[in-house]
Amino acid sequence: MRRKIFVAAVGAVMALGLAACSGSGAGGGSGSTGDATAEEGGLIGVAMPTQTSERWINDGEAVKEGLEKAGYTVDLEYAGDDIPTQQQQIDQMITKGAKLLIVASIDGTALANQLQSAADKGIKVIAYDRLIRDSANVDFYVTFDNYKVGVQQATSLLVGLGLLNADGSAGTATGPFNIELFAGSLDDNNAKFFFDGAIDTLQPYIDEGTLVVKSGQTSIEQAATLRWLQETAQKRMEDLLTSTYSSGDKLQGVLSPYDGISRGIITALQNAGYGPTITDGLPIVTGQDAEIASVKLINDDVQFATIFKDTRKLADQAVISASAFMAGETPEANDTEAYDNGVKVVPSFLLQSDIVYKDNIQSLLIDSGYYTEAEVQAGQAG
Repeated sequence: MRRKIFVAAVGAVMALGLAACSGSGAGGGSGSTGDATAEEGGLIGVAMPTQTSERWINDGEAVKEGLEKAGYTVDLEYAGDDIPTQQQQIDQMITKGAKLLIVASIDGTALANQLQSAADKGIKVIAYDRLIRDSANVDFYVTFDNYKVGVQQATSLLVGLGLLNADGSAGTATGPFNIELFAGSLDDNNAKFFFDGAIDTLQPYIDEGTLVVKSGQTSIEQAATLRWLQETAQKRMEDLLTSTYSSGDKLQGVLSPYDGISRGIITALQNAGYGPTITDGLPIVTGQDAEIASVKLINDDVQFATIFKDTRKLADQAVISASAFMAGETPEANDTEAYDNGVKVVPSFLLQSDIVYKDNIQSLLIDSGYYTEAEVQAGQAG
């Protein structure tokens, strides 16, 4: 991976005398490792949901690199958004002798059997950015403050519409503005946190009539996008435009929880004659994950904003937490109340996120080394 991962735990782990060992986990492949190698430094299984999203590819490689620097062998697997495949991959990790599992689940309710098998063998489980539900066998959770992410998404929509300034002060626009709401996949626990944070922020403006959800589709069930798929979001946006805006009323803003969904929404809007840019009348569209294709759209005045969750920091935190467990210690948590998975409150470490607008792409993404200026201009990571 081109981005360097600086892992704070490496020094402490190496001081414990853990032997470094060569990594061989492969994204999407079997990622198998020999038993002897696994025993030397400890085999850690890393289960990621899909390679269709740039974000998850980067996460998987970042976690793998960090763990290998800390002296562990890594079995990294991607499940292609297929639940049985992820179940089988985790079963195989356990069979191979994994000492710890880091899991970004496809469906947070579908891994109870795998987690029970892990618990029976004394294997600790870290949920990575997606909370695993309905199981007592989730030992830790590393993620961002997902409610705050939703607040930031809604805030960026309000800024784009002119109701707020970027510093949080009141804007000069008065509305009313027609908006539509999109949510993530209902089988992802994070989707509810994002939506709750956004709705709590937008509701006062809806109540006073400044914002109007003209379709009336205001519940998360109505707004949900299965598997966060771009094409699913595009189809729903097309249907909304046909059913609600065909009489001449204009749409001014769309709350989108993820950049892939945002790009589907934007495609539908442009195909319907909006835009092609915000300056030309394209509605304000939010996002999340700072995917390079969407960062280019923001730079080109097409998408208005995204939320930057620096996955380098999340990967570092996963490695720090994993290293603590592997040393027989308890990882540091900074939240022990918010993340109830239906059976227990899972100790969590929450990281902070940032809103990306066109005018801070340089400071947040380029100056930090996350992307280069050339990548932003091209819309493609090198």
